[in-house]
Amino acid sequence: MSGVVVWITGLPSSGKSTLARALAERLAQRGVPCCLFDGDEVRAALVPRPGYDEASRDDFYATLGNLAALAARSSLVVLVAATSHRAEYRRRARAVAPAFVEVFIDVPREVAARRDAKGLYRAVAAGRERGLPGADLVYERPAAPEVALGGTDDEAALGRLLRLIEATR
Repeated sequence: MSGVVVWITGLPSSGKSTLARALAERLAQRGVPCCLFDGDEVRAALVPRPGYDEASRDDFYATLGNLAALAARSSLVVLVAATSHRAEYRRRARAVAPAFVEVFIDVPREVAARRDAKGLYRAVAAGRERGLPGADLVYERPAAPEVALGGTDDEAALGRLLRLIEATR
């Protein structure tokens, strides 16, 4: 069996981590070895902690893509839940992965903003924060993701995604 990187992208608070955790649970139930790299958790684990300026984000997503590819080369299914708002970040991650599945959670900005437990959208609207993809920073939608979901509660889509992961391995 070979590994695969499943890169889950979407606006902040679109449900990337929720979907990744559901996938990890389903894969574990099937005995498929996997790991989850949540962008926020990886960012917090790195020393020094990456910033949010353009150069720091560029470095962070290069590191995240390389870490995911490294783990996938060990025959793991690597679930990456990260906004990765620039198409170039996702293109580079695809280029280094042994196999790659791009998943786009396509929810309207208003829905993501309502789900925002961290208050990031409100902070940007109030002028307290800057640089939030989908708010005051452009989010480049994937042109041709392998899977596009309108939310994370679509059981049929989750089933299709699991079948795709197994076929890709």
